[in-house]
Amino acid sequence: MNDNLTAKQKKFCDEYIKSGNAKDAAIKAGYSPKTAKSIGQENLTKPDLKVYIKAKMKEIESHKIANAKEVLEFYTRVLRGEETEEVPIATADRVVTITKKPSIKDKVTASKEIMKRYPLFDPMEKQKLNKLIADTRISEAKAKAMEDKGQDIELLLDKMLDNLAKEDLKNGSK
Repeated sequence: MNDNLTAKQKKFCDEYIKSGNAKDAAIKAGYSPKTAKSIGQENLTKPDLKVYIKAKMKEIESHKIANAKEVLEFYTRVLRGEETEEVPIATADRVVTITKKPSIKDKVTASKEIMKRYPLFDPMEKQKLNKLIADTRISEAKAKAMEDKGQDIELLLDKMLDNLAKEDLKNGSK
């Protein structure tokens, strides 16, 4: 990965990745506890160490954590009945393992999870999104009104809120 680092620096980086704490990472890497805080912070500014940490984090992210596409593909396989699970069943004299396809309940749950990622297809989620947009616009209008020091803020704010309400009514009736 990066041959310019000393063994101690690599150990610091690896420990920092595990804990996110520069001081603890420095101590575990073998630096003096008295100077660990400053050494830890200094190490985080060194370009070679930054490159090493970034590369390691990317490697961890790509190999160990499922991305959104993988999750959606899994939910889709469950929904389509392509995923199976092994279920142990006890008999009188032994335990037998059978392979089972997803139940209707599992498929409904997978469907809901998929639809959460596409809120515009769900009318309730679409309404929640519209409300969030309206709330954001109101907050932005309030902030703008506060910036306009020379004007009557109350009057300006009421006017903006009325305009936003009219616009929302007009958009909501489509």
